This record gives sequence, structure tokens and C-alpha cells, in this order.
Amino acid sequence: MDIQRKNAKRNRWLRRGVAITVVIVVFGLVTLGLSRLEPASPTVDRRTLWIDAVKRGPMLRQVRGVGTLVSEDVLVVPATVSGRVVRILVEPGAIVDANTVILELSNPEVQLQRLEAQSQLNSARAKVDSQKTQLRDQLLGMKAEQARMEATLREYQLRAQVDQQQFDDDLISEQNYQLSQARAADQEKLLEINRERLAMFENQTIPAQIAEVEATLRQAESLFNLRQSQVDSLHVRAGTAGVLASVKEKIELGQSVSAGTILARITNPKRLKAQLKIPEVQARDVIIGLPAEVDTYNGTVAGKVSRIDPTVMEGNVTVDVTLSGALPEGARPDLSVVGTIEIERLDDILYVGRPVYASNQSAAELFKLVEEGKYAVRSRVQLGRSSVSTIEVVDGLAVGEEIILSDMSQWDSHDKVRLK
Repeated sequence: MDIQRKNAKRNRWLRRGVAITVVIVVFGLVTLGLSRLEPASPTVDRRTLWIDAVKRGPMLRQVRGVGTLVSEDVLVVPATVSGRVVRILVEPGAIVDANTVILELSNPEVQLQRLEAQSQLNSARAKVDSQKTQLRDQLLGMKAEQARMEATLREYQLRAQVDQQQFDDDLISEQNYQLSQARAADQEKLLEINRERLAMFENQTIPAQIAEVEATLRQAESLFNLRQSQVDSLHVRAGTAGVLASVKEKIELGQSVSAGTILARITNPKRLKAQLKIPEVQARDVIIGLPAEVDTYNGTVAGKVSRIDPTVMEGNVTVDVTLSGALPEGARPDLSVVGTIEIERLDDILYVGRPVYASNQSAAELFKLVEEGKYAVRSRVQLGRSSVSTIEVVDGLAVGEEIILSDMSQWDSHDKVRLK
């Protein structure tokens, strides 16, 4: 016989309610705990990072730039006249002297102008000869007239003497005597005027007319010399001894060039300097006279800063370094080099390797190693004077602390990373 159990259904519902309540409470506590946990730090492979420790001691400030070797003696050879390139006789890199013909141009118009100038010169020379002949003929004619007038004067003077003797002897009348005296006096005056006219013609008129035609001749000669030099310039010569260097725009056969186009550059391979491109943020500390070292990839050579370009081009300042040491083998114009300029030597300062994107006198957020290098946390560091590979630490780091110098921009959203 079954015995009915009282309150069994009610107890079963109570146990279910307690169980549900416990589950809800536990779930809430777990959720609350999880919400209070920090997100997991990303893991970074230590082998891919550049890490350096803060040091105290002397630091050499330097700036570095890439550039090329250029000749201190450069002669630019431009086209004097326009023309078409018909022959290229010498290629860049060849040793040339002053009379070496580099290339030849063709310009028929220049040749025609030279022939016209030659014709004008010949005409001017003929005109000078003709003018001199005419003037000499006129001079001789005037001298002959002078001689005839002198002979006439002597004749009149003799006649006057005879008439005076006859007048004294009462053989002729006084009128005839006075007439002969007047003729002689008038002839003497005419002779004096003719002498002045002859002298003026010989000393003034002839030189003036000859100077006029000779000036025309000199003008024709100058024009001919100009046209001749233009014809000669079609054979483009080096103009000085040295090495033929390439030009910015290479000259090709058949190319038409205008007057003024740079056809060649002649350099002196024994006198070279380095032209370095220094970033403008670093160039502010560069001054003339600072020591420098230039690496040609086949040896280094010492030098000093000799010129600083006053303008900034594409974020760089051009700095010339005059080389004082012996040039390494293979040094030639346009050779790529790397130059390092020494700014100053700092004593007893805190410094560290230069982080990526770190700039002079700036604040930066860097990852500092903690917990024996297992983690790196973001720290604010005040930086000071910088060099090529090192930078001064003003505040935020102590001697022996390590920081990550590599680019950590991909972890900008995290303040802590785990290193493995």
C-alpha cells in the first residue's frame, strides 16, 4: 500500500529555485570579475626589436648626410650657336685637353652668314684702297696747282721788277708799273690761301676720310671674325684640360640644340669636394669650419665644412666639405658618398641610442623595459641634443634603464607589451 508523501512537490520547486538563484549569482560574479581584468598585453618578439640602455658619459654630436663628390674646378661648355649634332667624338669619362673636339654641330645658316661677312670684308677692303687712291690723286693735283701758282708768282715778281726799272727810267707809265705790282701781290695772296687749303686737305680731310672707311673696314672685320668664330664653334672643343663629365640632359646624335644649351662639363679629378644633403632639422647646428669625414665606400678622407647653402631644397640643406686628405682610389666626380660632420663633444651627460622618429629637444613616449625585461611600458621621456645615432636624455630615464628604439607605432593603442 502506497503512503502519500506530503509537501514533495513543494520541496522540489524550492530546490530548483535555489539552484537557479545560485547559478545567476555565480554568473554575475564571474562577469564582474572578468570586467575588472586588464586586457591581455600583446606579445612582441624581442629579436625584432632594437633595445638600448641609458648610459652616462661623453657623447659626440654628429650629423650625417649622403651626397656626391664634385670637382672644385668645373668648366661648362655651352653651345655658342644653334645646330644639329652630327658627330659625337668623345664620351664622358675621357681625358681631354683644351683643343679636344668633343662633338660637331651642323648649321648651314651660320656657314652662309660667314660667306656674307667675308664678302662685306672684301668690299670694305677694296673701298679703303679706292678711297686712298682717290685722295692721293686729289693731293697730287692740289700740289701741282700749288707748283703752278708758285711759278706764276715768280713770273709776276720778275715782271714787277722789270717794270720798276723801266718806270725809274721813265720808259713806262705809272699805271703799268702799279698794275704789275698788283698782279704780283694778288698772286702771292692766292698762293698763301692755296697753301692753307693744301695743308688742311693733307692734314685733316685725308685722315678723316681714311678713318671713316677704315672704321667701316674694322666693322666688317669684326663681323667676319664673329661669323668665323661661330663657324669654328660648330666644332665644340673642351677649352681646358680635365675629364669629360656627363651633363644633366644627355646629348644624342641628330638632336637639335639651341644657343646656350650645356653640351659638356670638364672637371678636374684631382680637386674634389663633397656636397652633402643634410636634413634641415640637423643642419641648424652646422657652421663653416667644422671637421668632417667623408666615406667613399673605398676609404675615408678628412675634411671640413667650407660652404652652407642658404636655401632648403626638399627638406635638405646642401653642405660643401673641402677634402684635406689624400683621395682613396676610385674617387671621381659624381661618386656617391656619406659624410659625417662633428658638431660638438658633450661630457658627462645621460644619453641613449636614438629612437626612431626622435628629434632634437623634444618629448617622446618610449617603451621602457620592466620586470627584468619581460614587459615594456609606455613612458614619457624628455630628450635633448641629438647626434647621428645617440640622443641626450634630459628627464624620464635613469642610468641602466633600457628602452625600445625601434618603431612601435603599431602598438599606439597599448601602454604595455609583453616581450618573448
